[in-house]
Amino acid sequence: MSDCLKNCFGLVTGSTQGIGASMAAAMETAGAAVIRHGLPEDSVDGADVSCRILRSDLSIGLPDSARSLAAAALTQEPRTNLLVCNAGTYIDRPFLEMPFATFEATMQLNVACQFVLVQEFARHWVKHNIAGRVVLTGSINGRLSEPVHVAYDTSKGAVEAMVRSMSVSLAPHGIRVNGVAPGLIQTPLTSPALDQETNRRWMELHTPNGSVPGPDSCAGAAVFLLSDAAAHVHGQMLFVDGGMSIWQQPDPPDSW
Repeated sequence: MSDCLKNCFGLVTGSTQGIGASMAAAMETAGAAVIRHGLPEDSVDGADVSCRILRSDLSIGLPDSARSLAAAALTQEPRTNLLVCNAGTYIDRPFLEMPFATFEATMQLNVACQFVLVQEFARHWVKHNIAGRVVLTGSINGRLSEPVHVAYDTSKGAVEAMVRSMSVSLAPHGIRVNGVAPGLIQTPLTSPALDQETNRRWMELHTPNGSVPGPDSCAGAAVFLLSDAAAHVHGQMLFVDGGMSIWQQPDPPDSW
């Protein structure tokens, strides 16, 4: 999909490492000029030294922190027509032990922040007649649940619902909203578990294609949804999970 995002300008939140960094890099390879975003202390994976980076902690001071980021990005590049909301968190504790503040913080960053960012960009796009394109990062956990994931799973289910609802509201304005739902991906967040051989074998067993790939596996899906190739794709959550979400239960091998 070389040059499919030529003459496009984008912001990718949470793009200093992991899936966000891979998405930003793939968008740049496809021709887009990308503003990356990360925490003040983050180093940036795979970025050219000349890339533009905005740094802020979106978990603090919502909704103002999200509005400030949108304003900063649009001030740097008013022609921005691509938005990838990828910043998120997983901070769950067991349900019976989880303080409400933990649930609230998860919903604020994983859901409310995306709501505010899309709203701010959409208002700019409608005002300036820009055909904007949005990708929200959800998760396979928006449909499948895990122990010690009540807040996270709830937030990702909300993201999937928000993709549909935003699409219905914004499609009449020429703005496309879709989402990417990764399955189990090897990232800095998941590496502590996946680096244990037994855990990794178990997850590979539960994935039809037997693979637990790196973050680059999600990049092409984001580029496709942002490109003109997906011009008639609205309100969809594209699962990038090796088939995990469609497989009820694998048969364990005799040697397990």
